[in-house]
Amino acid sequence: MPEEKTELWLVRHGETEWSLDGRHTSWTDIPLTDHGRQRAVELREFLAGKKFAAVFVSPRQRARETCEIAGYGDVAVIEDGLQEWNYGESEGKTTAQMRAIHGPNWSVWTDPIIGGESVEAVGERADEVIAKALAAAPQGGAVALFAHAHILRILAARWIGLPAVGGKLFGLGTGSVSVLGHERETRVISRWNRGFESE
Repeated sequence: MPEEKTELWLVRHGETEWSLDGRHTSWTDIPLTDHGRQRAVELREFLAGKKFAAVFVSPRQRARETCEIAGYGDVAVIEDGLQEWNYGESEGKTTAQMRAIHGPNWSVWTDPIIGGESVEAVGERADEVIAKALAAAPQGGAVALFAHAHILRILAARWIGLPAVGGKLFGLGTGSVSVLGHERETRVISRWNRGFESE
């Protein structure tokens, strides 16, 4: 079956001022830092010559900028489903700040997101993106998804049949590359969180 020949390459955008500070960043449209742009250059070197059946990118500038620097801006299709989780009232705040308001056990993964999306709703978006990615490669091949930490973590969880909240088990650094694929007919995580910090 063609799906068994399909890989999803997940590329998290490079560093921003807010990711550096640990602030929740969903729809706030902020650019990469200089370090984030350098990471995107390293992504371009790593992906040099890699052919994708399709490339999808979040509409947020940090993802689009990463995609462009990495060399795929001219073929990428904007995919609204790849927008980061809408964090509602926690947008722009750190976990520590939210815990000062809601208690020491607050987590975006387990507490209601006031004014934002539930983790299940993000999971539904992830399922739709997976379906679109598979449809874009009917004969198999690699599909690139340039997006954000939480949506990509949730997408990975859904790929292997976990509930959306299972994304909390997968750490994902800025400017990283991960690959979802198959072992025979079973969906697997082939590679995860390939970073460039120590290279």
